[in-house]
Amino acid sequence: MNYQAYIEQSLQSFVPAKSKWNYEDGCALQGAAYLYEVTGDSRYKDFILSYLRDFVSPEGEIRGFRIDEYNIDSIHPGRLLLLAVDWEPSDPRFAKALEQVRAQLDTHPRTEEGNFWHKKIYPWQVWLDGLYMAQPFYARYDTIYGGMSHYQDIVSQFQNVRKRLFVEEKQLYIHAYDEQRAQPWADPVTGHSPNFWLRAIGWFLVAIVDTYAEISETIFEAKEAFVPLMDEAVRGLMPYMHPDKFMFYDLVDLPELEGNYLETSGSAMVAFALLKASRLGMIDKEVCDPIGRKILQAVHDQRLIQEDGSWKLTGMVEVSGLGPGDKRDGSVEYYLSEPVVADDHKGMGAFMMAWSELLRLGGDEVKR
Repeated sequence: MNYQAYIEQSLQSFVPAKSKWNYEDGCALQGAAYLYEVTGDSRYKDFILSYLRDFVSPEGEIRGFRIDEYNIDSIHPGRLLLLAVDWEPSDPRFAKALEQVRAQLDTHPRTEEGNFWHKKIYPWQVWLDGLYMAQPFYARYDTIYGGMSHYQDIVSQFQNVRKRLFVEEKQLYIHAYDEQRAQPWADPVTGHSPNFWLRAIGWFLVAIVDTYAEISETIFEAKEAFVPLMDEAVRGLMPYMHPDKFMFYDLVDLPELEGNYLETSGSAMVAFALLKASRLGMIDKEVCDPIGRKILQAVHDQRLIQEDGSWKLTGMVEVSGLGPGDKRDGSVEYYLSEPVVADDHKGMGAFMMAWSELLRLGGDEVKR
């Protein structure tokens, strides 16, 4: 089975992206977590616990994690700690580490409207990526341990993003927003970055559906606030899908731009979001479930290749960002200058996540 062979190969040969706590690895681990949830295959659970034991000392110290950096990306792997606390209640390291990650949110700097800064080195900035990095963790922790007392904060941060980053003319979310309009890339009127980056939009869609899933049904108003956000975002994005190849361009609204390309990781994120939101009843399942399946099938058929006896998932942009300072100016030239690679952990994780949803929905049509 092509898919299973790729995942098994990827987990067996997995090398952490960095020597310190990082979100890139967290994306792959989250994919493994969803696959464990749906299949019960202990190899996924063992992979996650082995990784966490390597990065969290017996005393509960997280390698390379520093609250004072106020890096919103560092929150993301905390989702795996929430699982580990449940899986290994007799090992105190995970609960101690979990509280360190959660403590960051108590003092993390915010915009005037109340959204978490993307990072201390990116002051007053809200990036779509950051909603995925923090909010599903924040919501799950609050549901389990926080008495659901922070739901309004969570909902407000999404609603602020809708107000500040959604561009009506395009019906798309821009990559980032600078509240102070101080960054070289920021529009002096709107604070917007210049372009619509696929993976950021993909992360935002995943943030919406994953956070929705973590909000208790007992707080109806908070949970239902995510439904119109998802519906609008999906309706806005779908016209930009390639009509024949069923994927999306790295710069979503510029299909004719020379050098622009159909990007794997963001397309896989969109597939996951459509499939999960369909399953949870957030969007029209009859319409969106088949589209999600088509996108995942396209990623599988067009990007999963065998080379020299090994499987590779190709066509992923390695990274894209804005700043700091004059670096990474948000231009089309900048986005298209970033390396396109294979088997990046972010894309690998998104592919695993999308596959897990197809399995939950009772389908495995992706060719083996």
